Amino acid sequence: MSLAVSTFQQSEFASVEPPMDAMYDPSDNSNLEVDENGIDLLSVYWNQDYSCFAAGTNHGFRIYNCDPFQETFRRDLKSGGFGIIEMLFKSNIIALVGGKDNTQYPPNKVIIWDDHQSRCIGEFSFRSDVRAVKLRRDRIVVVLEHKIYVYNFVELRLLHQIETLSNPRGLCCLSHQVNTSVLACPGLRRGQVRVEHFGLNMTKLINAHDSRIACLTMTMDGLLLATASTKGTLIRIFNTMDGTQLQEVRRGVDRADIYGISLSPNVQWLAVSSDKGTVHIFSLRVRVVSEDRLAQSTVSHFPALLHQSSSSSLDALIPPSAAGANPGSSLSFMKGVLPRYFSSEWSFARFHLPECTNYMSAFGSQNTIIIVGMDGSFYRCIFDPVNGGEMVQHEYVRFLKTKLKPRNNVLP
Repeated sequence: MSLAVSTFQQSEFASVEPPMDAMYDPSDNSNLEVDENGIDLLSVYWNQDYSCFAAGTNHGFRIYNCDPFQETFRRDLKSGGFGIIEMLFKSNIIALVGGKDNTQYPPNKVIIWDDHQSRCIGEFSFRSDVRAVKLRRDRIVVVLEHKIYVYNFVELRLLHQIETLSNPRGLCCLSHQVNTSVLACPGLRRGQVRVEHFGLNMTKLINAHDSRIACLTMTMDGLLLATASTKGTLIRIFNTMDGTQLQEVRRGVDRADIYGISLSPNVQWLAVSSDKGTVHIFSLRVRVVSEDRLAQSTVSHFPALLHQSSSSSLDALIPPSAAGANPGSSLSFMKGVLPRYFSSEWSFARFHLPECTNYMSAFGSQNTIIIVGMDGSFYRCIFDPVNGGEMVQHEYVRFLKTKLKPRNNVLP
């Protein structure tokens, strides 16, 4: 991928600066000696299709391929590490935000790095710390605590500004199919999610939870949204077009800090990781229909979808089959009489981890889950798509010998 950088724009709240020719080249590691013992792991971020992940350390960053698992490359810096590393699939473009101890790149500056050219090709500077950066092939999204900026990728031109409720975790997700352009983020009210369908010039506000939003994710086409609140007991799935709730599943009864939610590419499974040390898998009751059926069923309601169609869409809920269904309470037949707890859908499969650090999970190939921990651990687990139950550990790698981090670290 090549990126043409033209005139940079100025705004009242953020400035975009031209590339710095004098930036230190992190590919030149000849004079750097990094102690592999006790490296401080600052952050871990998946790329858009979960085929690899980036690990930010106090010395720079490293990229790892997931299948097969291997370190792809690393960049060690003299000035310190990076707290945010956002990849663009497996391309040469990476967005970087310095860690708090980085002497050259402060946490209020976004660096757009071209690793083929080994140089910075653009910078965004803000008045407050950057909480997250999200990339797609035509957009750069920068998340601050109270505001989100959306830029054109080629010209780095500011396109949209979105105000949010306090968002210290930098919650934001994007669609990644070429023919859809969807963004989801916290709204201005507690428990609310704002969904922007840029291609349709449509905004949808979804009152997802009573408590604040703790985690959210979307399918690649942006038509399905999954959310969890700070309470951490329920995960809800919504249609982003009309805001309707399609399904609700229960992680547990006790409060939990949800670290991550991921959806399988075929929209059949949902995975949740939390501070309880368990990764849960749930069966989804949302089926995918073809583009032809989508056009026939929605053109009368959403004519603009002809200009922003998707290769897949959400159809009505279908009854779960005996195989692959989430278990429920034996008293679920009394739904509407007993409290909602007794009619909840519980996890279909699960994997237990040491409760010593934060984990994030994603779906691999052939009914596998990949899990990355802030202690430098990588797991690959297999689940039974028919019977569920306890997952089987298939692979374990300690890719970094890290210093143990407090449990209050926030994963993206």
